[in-house]
Amino acid sequence: MTLTPTRPDPREQATTELAAAEQGSAERVFAQPSTPQARAQPSIGSHLDFPATAPAANPVFYRTYSRKTPHGRESWHEVAERNLEGLRKLGHLNQQEVELLRRMQQQQKALPSGRWLWIGGTEWIEQQHNFSGAYNCTSTNLVDWEAFGLMMDLAMMGCGTGAIIEPHLIDRLPVVHNELLITGVTDIGATPAALRQDHTTHTIEGQRVHIKVGDTRRGWVDSYQLLLELSSDGRFDPSAPIEVSVDLSDVRPVGETLKGFGGMANPVKLKDLYGRVAQILGRARGRQLTSVECCLLIDEAAVTIVAGNIRRSAGMRQFAAEDLAAAGAKENLWQQDSDGNWRIDPERDALRMANHTRVFHTRPDRATVLEAVTQQFQSGEGAIQFAPEAIARSNADLLPTPELRSEFIGIYVDQGKAEASRWLQLHHPGIEPAELEHRLGRYGLNPCGEILGADFHCNLAEIHLNRIDPDDHLAQEEAFTAGGLAVACLLNHRFEVERYRQSRAWDPIVGVSFTGLFDFFVHAFGTPWLKWWEAGRPDSEEGRAFKEKEAEYLSRWKQFVNQAVWEYCDRHGLRRPNRCTTVQPAGTKSLLTGASPGWHPPKAQRFIRRITFRKNDPVALACMDYGYTIVPSQSDKDEQGRLLDDPFDPRCTEWLVEIPTEVSWANLPGADAVEINNFSALAQFDFYMQVQQHYTAHNTSATVEFREHEIEPLAEAIHRAIDEGQGYISAALLARFDANATFPRLPFEPIDAATYARLQAEVATRRRTADFFEALQRYDGGELQEAGPAGCDSDKCLLPLAKPEG
Repeated sequence: MTLTPTRPDPREQATTELAAAEQGSAERVFAQPSTPQARAQPSIGSHLDFPATAPAANPVFYRTYSRKTPHGRESWHEVAERNLEGLRKLGHLNQQEVELLRRMQQQQKALPSGRWLWIGGTEWIEQQHNFSGAYNCTSTNLVDWEAFGLMMDLAMMGCGTGAIIEPHLIDRLPVVHNELLITGVTDIGATPAALRQDHTTHTIEGQRVHIKVGDTRRGWVDSYQLLLELSSDGRFDPSAPIEVSVDLSDVRPVGETLKGFGGMANPVKLKDLYGRVAQILGRARGRQLTSVECCLLIDEAAVTIVAGNIRRSAGMRQFAAEDLAAAGAKENLWQQDSDGNWRIDPERDALRMANHTRVFHTRPDRATVLEAVTQQFQSGEGAIQFAPEAIARSNADLLPTPELRSEFIGIYVDQGKAEASRWLQLHHPGIEPAELEHRLGRYGLNPCGEILGADFHCNLAEIHLNRIDPDDHLAQEEAFTAGGLAVACLLNHRFEVERYRQSRAWDPIVGVSFTGLFDFFVHAFGTPWLKWWEAGRPDSEEGRAFKEKEAEYLSRWKQFVNQAVWEYCDRHGLRRPNRCTTVQPAGTKSLLTGASPGWHPPKAQRFIRRITFRKNDPVALACMDYGYTIVPSQSDKDEQGRLLDDPFDPRCTEWLVEIPTEVSWANLPGADAVEINNFSALAQFDFYMQVQQHYTAHNTSATVEFREHEIEPLAEAIHRAIDEGQGYISAALLARFDANATFPRLPFEPIDAATYARLQAEVATRRRTADFFEALQRYDGGELQEAGPAGCDSDKCLLPLAKPEG
């Protein structure tokens, strides 16, 4: 049910509530002159900033990437100029490079990372202790208490956090000797702003510790890490508990603006953190933490950080393949009582905050792969990662040929890590032991799984292929060159934390991704390519011709990226990255141009796209004036558990804005006859591997959707790809279901052409303004709720957290 006002214009009420609540080749590329539009003065903002094929662009842009300034909310032009100035300063770019980047951003052909769109060019990101806030991709080895604190710090800056939790790493953690007894936690926000301390302090009197939490990101992190350190501190008597009191009076209350970073404070979960951490540590007294306990400690911090609980936090946890406790950590997470009501196991609730992956250091057999694929169909968890391929790719400078990579992988799999290490030393005797250890540990993943490394930060730019003519090879070269320059600039960051600084010195990595690949190839090859997909991408004469053309494009783009990044590094005296290309999910940023996400097909030719906002968000209210409908989110229910219909119901806390959407090629003759929802899992897997083999140097983020009858053939394809050395590392598998078959109010709901036309007409009838920015100004009196884009926006993370009914 869509919004039907039940009172005189509820938008006026919402506005009142808001007011009350708020306080060579390169030379040829660079020779292109900037367009007149590139030199134009910034407009105040307009719905014309984005293409007509991207109706969700304005809501997403103003919710996620536009910052509030003393002069109002930024327009698209202003965001581009701000982040570009940040790249110019950090990357020491010349005028030709700046002009190329400006043209590519204005034409929306090449964009920097979502994090950089949000934070680039601000004073905040120029401070060394905030450098991590520019990166959506990180991974940290869990070897000491500081690693836990670092991961909380990263998550608070909006980074996606990966962690390897295998025995050879967590065995380095201290033994938990002391019991922690939380004797009290004060309320938040009692201290006036001018009197708050910004750092965390603590005092010790015998077995009593008093912690006063500072009103900063670091203040939160230090208080969390301090609890971990107290649990193994030898200064205390382990036979008696340590009595800990926590003072939160200096922590700013909910809704207060975060200066510099942006957004608003949301400490509603902080008060619960200390008791939960103490409880987990208490169960481990007298021993080291288990892998699942480590995961819970990280995820409890994530629960504290995530506002609104509208999606998973951006987390990846990698466990040893033989770690059965970890493999089953999420089994029966939801439990149903005799009346059919669902509840979540409170002891494991925090595990929802991340995706779990099993790391295989040998080739899994068919039965193991089949078991893993079956588990993913049933629960969405249990993905397989083949670590030897990841390590081989991450050492491309030492293993530059397919033959060398294959030989290394064979030794690693058949003879073990130690023998593979000796083999590398034999061929490259100058490598120091510490660097060699780092090289063999480069299989850490970021939350979406597309970056490989160890203790890393990686920045991603993105090429919007749906904005580029398949016949315009110069435009493609310009776009991928601009993407390479954008990511290379951030290699100038010198991190404050030694483990991250050393990792970058040994292994400087970047990632140039693309989105809209499916759209690009439809425009390049037409309806016959779609029908070949519908047939399962068979190995026919026509199919082989299509695959050859796909590979030509993919390989050429990879060369453009490598050339741009390596030439930049050579000019600026930086070590060349040995891997520069990847593909991310691109769920949010793709909406700015209406691209199909990453390499994936769109959900349908036409669909309703639902975007989540907090209740009474000014951008959502502007959407209403612009004609879009609003419904309560999946989490808002009445006393009988039924979904609410009225978004202004007092029980409603979150909104979904519903936007009718049509892909750019929907009206191509014959395209409507192709049923995208029936594309086979094997066709998706084949296309994913095509990208993995010909473009990607890291990993290709993939969500392969499949039905129950496809479990066995998909498992066979994955096993064969690993066994035959085709380049497979890891992919997410997600059970496919039709719209509303499992969840109501999904992020995507396919619709037919007639429904799309009707909904578009209804939008036009309801529209009160032709300019989205004009509508936004009516309600826009406060700061953004969320501090920029999330660290991950894959399909798995877009799905609601609620358990499906029935």
